[in-house]
Amino acid sequence: MIKIHVVVDFPEWKKKIKDPKNYFKIKQRKFNTYINSSKKINEFTVFLTNSLKMKKLNNKFRKVNRPTDVLSFPLNIKLKSNNYLGDIAISYEIINERSKKSFFDYELDKMWIHGYLHLRGHDHIKHKDFQKMSKKENLIFKQLNF
Repeated sequence: MIKIHVVVDFPEWKKKIKDPKNYFKIKQRKFNTYINSSKKINEFTVFLTNSLKMKKLNNKFRKVNRPTDVLSFPLNIKLKSNNYLGDIAISYEIINERSKKSFFDYELDKMWIHGYLHLRGHDHIKHKDFQKMSKKENLIFKQLNF
């Protein structure tokens, strides 16, 4: 099971998603119903912010001085019987720009799922790992949106 905490750091998010906490509550419920059969609770936080904050985070933690769409900060700390996986930060401006060719919800879901898989230890450095991660992303996305 997963439990998603939501922190809204940039008010523009609420123009596209009126109630971000409820949005992720619905995604969490679908995820737990259709995807994850584990009884262990894996918690993480989704930090909805802007490109300026993402640039600062990217520079501080990755030494890359530019904004990015999503950053994952895996923690792997046990909290009682739960496992806190870490934090996912997402840039409003980048998601909003991409959504001009698709839909805002679509782009947001792609990013938090991508971040979630990074928290679970997946990466896409090698091409075969990229393919494996993409396949998992698509599977989760389809289950959450149909």
